[in-house]
Amino acid sequence: MRSVAINVGANTNEPGFRGPLFPDGSFEYIPIPESKPTSEPVPTYGDLDLRTDVSAVADQPVHFDPEFPEAGGERYTYGDEHGVKAGPLSELSAGDCLFFYATLSLADERPGWASPEWGAYVIGHFQLARDAVSGEEYRDLPSAEQAQFASNAHVKRDPFDARVLIRGNADESQLYDTVVPLSAPSGGTDANELVTELSSDSGKGPWWRRPMRFDEAGTERLLELADSHPSAIER
Repeated sequence: MRSVAINVGANTNEPGFRGPLFPDGSFEYIPIPESKPTSEPVPTYGDLDLRTDVSAVADQPVHFDPEFPEAGGERYTYGDEHGVKAGPLSELSAGDCLFFYATLSLADERPGWASPEWGAYVIGHFQLARDAVSGEEYRDLPSAEQAQFASNAHVKRDPFDARVLIRGNADESQLYDTVVPLSAPSGGTDANELVTELSSDSGKGPWWRRPMRFDEAGTERLLELADSHPSAIER
């Protein structure tokens, strides 16, 4: 088993704020805005069941990708049109994992394991139900197999634009209850050992924006931490 971790979710560029991280390690997953035409109506920020005040962007449609049933989605799907992410994702096979991490801002008192103000945190993962599907392969799939991706945000775009599509196994995929920190307690831009020792990334420069590859040992460590409190990374 191997894996890739990619950055997702609301940020200071789109829509202008990050999702919140709470002192107990829980968080709120907030998608980015939808920036392209869609073939059918998609939810707005106001339609989402969020604790965060999104009144400033309430009428703006969202690009609900990755899609998590725990957050109101129909399936575990993800698509991407950018080569920097689509490249490593295209290498994943059935049984491999795709981890999603987001930059989150502290919403209240800071726990000792968290970074000041903001940090990067793993918020969920898919275990692939099938090999990654390229955009070209998707167009040639039988209609019954295309239907497995029907709820994905890129499939709803007009025109369809994904270079890669990922479908997670419903029994082995999840949006976490609590985060797995990738930033060190010293600061959001400081990568911890999950990045510097277990991933393909050096942890230098803007690592929190880049895809990271993990081998079997790194993947197993991330899955182990997914079932633990965030403070477990200190042990």
